[in-house]
Amino acid sequence: MYQYSLTWFIYLYLYSIAQSLKSDDIEERINNIVEHITLSIYKNVCRSLFEKDKLLFSLLLTVGIMQGKGRVDDQVWRFLLTGGIALDNPYPNPAPEWLSDKSWSEIVRASKLPNLDGFFDHVQKNVSKWKELYDSGKPHKDQLPDRWSGLGGIDRMVVIRCFRPDKMVPAVQDFIVDNMGQAYIEPPTFDLAGSYSDSNCCSPLIFVLSPGSDPTAGLLKFADDREMGGSKTQTISLGQGQGPLAAQMIDKAIKEGTWVVLQNCHLATSWMPALERICEETITPENTHPSFRLWLTSYPSDKFPVSILQNGLKMTNEPPKGIRANLLRSYLSHPISDPAFFGSSKKQVIWQKFLFGLTFFHALVQERRNFGPLGWNIPYEFNESDLRISMRQIQMFLDEYEEVPLEALTYLTGECNYGGRVTDDKDRRLLMSLLSIFFNHCENSSTSLIILPDKEICFLKKYCLFFQTYVNYTRSLPICADPCVFGLHSNADITKDNQETNQLLDGVLLTLPRQTGGGAKSPQEVVDELAEDILSKLPADFDIQIVLEKYPVTYEESMNTVLRQEIIRFNRLTHVVRVSLVNLRKALKGQIVMSTELENVFNSMLVGKVPAVWAAKSYPSLKPLGSYVTDLLTRLQFLQDWIDNGPSTVFWLSGFYFTQSFLTGVAQNFARKYTIPIDYIGFEFEAQETHMDEKPEDGAYVKGLFMEGARWDRENMVIGESFPKILFDSLPIIKLKPGEMSKFQHENLYVCPVYKTSARRGTLSTTGHSTNYVMSIELPSDKPQKHWVNRGVACLCQLDD
Repeated sequence: MYQYSLTWFIYLYLYSIAQSLKSDDIEERINNIVEHITLSIYKNVCRSLFEKDKLLFSLLLTVGIMQGKGRVDDQVWRFLLTGGIALDNPYPNPAPEWLSDKSWSEIVRASKLPNLDGFFDHVQKNVSKWKELYDSGKPHKDQLPDRWSGLGGIDRMVVIRCFRPDKMVPAVQDFIVDNMGQAYIEPPTFDLAGSYSDSNCCSPLIFVLSPGSDPTAGLLKFADDREMGGSKTQTISLGQGQGPLAAQMIDKAIKEGTWVVLQNCHLATSWMPALERICEETITPENTHPSFRLWLTSYPSDKFPVSILQNGLKMTNEPPKGIRANLLRSYLSHPISDPAFFGSSKKQVIWQKFLFGLTFFHALVQERRNFGPLGWNIPYEFNESDLRISMRQIQMFLDEYEEVPLEALTYLTGECNYGGRVTDDKDRRLLMSLLSIFFNHCENSSTSLIILPDKEICFLKKYCLFFQTYVNYTRSLPICADPCVFGLHSNADITKDNQETNQLLDGVLLTLPRQTGGGAKSPQEVVDELAEDILSKLPADFDIQIVLEKYPVTYEESMNTVLRQEIIRFNRLTHVVRVSLVNLRKALKGQIVMSTELENVFNSMLVGKVPAVWAAKSYPSLKPLGSYVTDLLTRLQFLQDWIDNGPSTVFWLSGFYFTQSFLTGVAQNFARKYTIPIDYIGFEFEAQETHMDEKPEDGAYVKGLFMEGARWDRENMVIGESFPKILFDSLPIIKLKPGEMSKFQHENLYVCPVYKTSARRGTLSTTGHSTNYVMSIELPSDKPQKHWVNRGVACLCQLDD
């Protein structure tokens, strides 16, 4: 939807010439025009960008201007976006207790940049000084140690990326302010009147919609303010058969000078070409009344006509961000703002508490999306209709029953209204856990906000019967809520910030050409060397025949079948990797034609991404290219050791391509040994304090899992709270003890889901589980299970680094 025309740009150019400060000095006059048009472009483009892309555009604008002045080293700029590309790091990490291997590898690679020569050597010798930067609350503001204190610009951002990637966004903002000014990190607020004043009768005004926003009510109010209300503004929601009616409305409005609002254009893709013809042929200056306006609303769609996007005036109006803003919008919008509705219940005290608890819950489930997979496995689009129907049901049930039917309201709100959108069973468990915080019996009332900070008096314990009291209380809440309000650990903020950094840098990468300059190696040389390195490390394919002879398929040992299936899968993957790299090197030398597929491999490797053709045959992975290749080689070695020396005492669970096949093999061995139907068999899980030298009589020892959202307390052998800044914790060796599920004891445990990658989500398979989901393990806990559910605690087979 981000489409702009040359005509649009020329209009801004001429407007800047007319409106910028005049001067008799030619150089000063040119500077005035340049400053005016730059700011004008920023404000006009930002008006049509989603919030997540505004800083990205500002960064691109800043760097683009600096590149035009020769103030950006392309090699450094590329490193900032990718972190460099290499397969291994020969230097040992000097501080593994706080410095991650990913960060250390980036520090080593950054030392090859022009202004950072000797960087990793200084870090090795001055670990304590750099730890101060790592521990700082504002590392992007602090002075760097010793001779690096004078480092600025993109070089300084590279250092911040290496040590504190979670602070890259504020570092980027500082960089923009230093080079462009404060105005370029303060995008203009939504201004319907301003957009209207910039429009004309022949340019459609387009609302680009986002989930949870509906500009219609505000537009109709604006129409009334402009004396265009009532019959002078006609609205129609597009859909099947509505196109001809919309065309008639437009034809009539063009002559009479009224307004037409076409809602949900994305739902009428077949009629979009007709709308395009109307805008090009019918809505012309000669035929159109000056007061006519065509308003369009649409979600982002590749079917929306490009010519309309380029010539129209685009606006985005996203729902408010933050708990406080969400609560205020709910209370200041219909129907809560209606006194007749707010004071309508026969049980006013309970009704108002329910109302506040429900609106808080509504804000909570929306804002948890900002925390990525920690918040929800799948980011659901909860909207105002979920809130409104839940309010109506609460109102009805309170009036019809003497006792509060809490179970019925919990079921309707959680399982039906909000839960109707939830497709992942672990997300459904979380939704009901969050709802139980608000819908519970407490001091003869229906709700209690136990998640508010302890230092605050629980507002809902007061019997306040005035609407304004609730609004004033909401305004007193912090603008930015602490993660504990969402039930999350404080580390969740780091996860959220890292996610924003990745989104920003990945977005910039998508906009860049692949060419490099500034004396660096050519893209062809970089990729060719990388391909040669990978090919030299990639072992030969497994010999399936030898494996079959050494590990024949037997009734007593299912692990032989698991091994055979694994090497077949890995052979398919390594074949694709090897062939694509060999052909790519040939294409770079001009020996064969560079196909589209090879070009995609080239472009992916150039920015350190796993090529799509590999991913199609690969196990799930979110690692960058260098880490992915290292991980693949480690998995291949794991299987080779199995082939050479027999199955290991402790299996590396994360090393399997298809983890479920291994679990099935363990269960099948037990079922066949004791002649028990495999459907009755499950696993108990026992954490081991020491390394195991012998295989268990039944089951298997496994390792390689990482816990996110919590840690494993090795002293008490239970789940514990995460340490500050430590986002993941390695689990000890776990014994999988197969047995009949009916005999298992499920007390003082947290049922912890295990996923293959940190994304957690995946395409739903026939089992109803995400394809990323492996199993659930029961871990001892001294806290209620709800506590860890709200924390978003899960185990991962691999990290993203």
